[in-house]
Formats: sequence, C-alpha cells, structure tokens
Amino acid sequence: MPNIKSAEKRMRQSARLNARNRSVKARIATNRRQFFEAVAGGKKEDSMQAFRVYASALDKAAGKGIIKKNTADRRKARAAAHLVKIAS
Repeated sequence: MPNIKSAEKRMRQSARLNARNRSVKARIATNRRQFFEAVAGGKKEDSMQAFRVYASALDKAAGKGIIKKNTADRRKARAAAHLVKIAS
C-alpha cells in the first residue's frame, strides 16, 4: 500500500480508469464480433447497421483516448473493406 496521499489517489484513479477501459474495449470486441457475424451471414442491411455501431464505438473510444486514433481508423478501414465485398 502507498504511504503517500497522492499515491493513494493515483491508485484509486488507476483502478477506476482501468475498469472503464476494459468495459469500452469489451464493448468494441462485441460490436466487432456482431459485425463479422452479419457479414458472414451475408445480410447486407444488418451488416451496414452493425458497421455503423462498430465504427461509432471505435470513434468514441479514440476520442476518449482508450485506443489510438490510427488504430480506430485502421479497424474501420478493414471492416469497410469487408462491407464492400458483401455489397457487391
């Protein structure tokens, strides 16, 4: 345990932020899985809706600093490429 008050506070903050980050990353993973399931199912409308939800979750996480902006952009680009394949 920390002996200094500021270290105690940093420990509390770290635990709270870690929980938030894990929650957001789990939500992103769920949205990603739902998107790829829709793509695999060949459902165009469901895939487009799932893509919008997935892209939105990535943008929100990047905005909060949970994942890097380039990571979010790369994941959206790769998902969009899968969406293009099913649309054609």
